[in-house]
Amino acid sequence: MSGDSRYDIAKREAIILLVLFLAYMVWWAAFAYGLGSRDPSEYTFIMGFPDWFFYSCILGSVVFSLILILVVKLFFKEVPLE
Repeated sequence: MSGDSRYDIAKREAIILLVLFLAYMVWWAAFAYGLGSRDPSEYTFIMGFPDWFFYSCILGSVVFSLILILVVKLFFKEVPLE
């Protein structure tokens, strides 16, 4: 296994994705539980959504989708599967 560079590439890409996943979970939890734990009468609304939902679910999905596109273009490589 040590002679095949495909395993090294796959391991590096898996680590990158794990870090991005953990960053997204921290983002989501910080906004969802941080802003969402207030009394509902204190919520502010963005485009009809409570601010905690907008930041955690909508904006987070857009931001991390763009980050993933950038990461795939910059750090991922095509590898032969043969």
